Amino acid sequence: MSVQDKTTGKRRGQALAGALAGVAVIAVLVAVFIIIQVSGDDDDKTSAAPAASVPAAAPSQAAPEPSPAEPAPQTAVDPALQKKPAVTAGKGDLTKLVVTPVIVGKGPKVTAGQTIQANYVGATYKDGKQFESSWDTGQPAVFPVGVGQLIKGWDQGLVGVPVGSRVQLDIPAELAYGEHPTGGQPAGDLRFVVDILAAQ
Repeated sequence: MSVQDKTTGKRRGQALAGALAGVAVIAVLVAVFIIIQVSGDDDDKTSAAPAASVPAAAPSQAAPEPSPAEPAPQTAVDPALQKKPAVTAGKGDLTKLVVTPVIVGKGPKVTAGQTIQANYVGATYKDGKQFESSWDTGQPAVFPVGVGQLIKGWDQGLVGVPVGSRVQLDIPAELAYGEHPTGGQPAGDLRFVVDILAAQ
């Protein structure tokens, strides 16, 4: 065999080895990509715990209930906000929205358009009977406020409240779901106790 044949054979061997190495690298990259995609899907499934619902506006009033979002960064809050509040019945006739601070937070005031993270208990005003609560889901609700996606009593009553606050919202029927709502919402005047944990 001549020197030229040996050199040509060596080059072919090197080319073949290089091609095989390239195929191996591509196979490893594809395998890593697939593993990342599969584990990412699993993370999405495990972290997508059911979010608490919020008092969304009736379909005729505004857009549908917001989808779950990433929780807003939390501000230091009063330890009392770690315990579910008791909600009592209201007294007298409710003719306008009444916002009563229970705990005044030290965070910035909520502005319209922000997404807030909150725990809440909703009850009928006349008897204080609970009809929904984020506390029962074990997870705060996350939603935009002041943009028409909530009942008017929430959109109007939560704007301007400092983060870290617990407020009682006494909401007349016309700012809630009305006197004869459809879709299973409670009728008449409502009382909510809302803890604002974060806003962004």
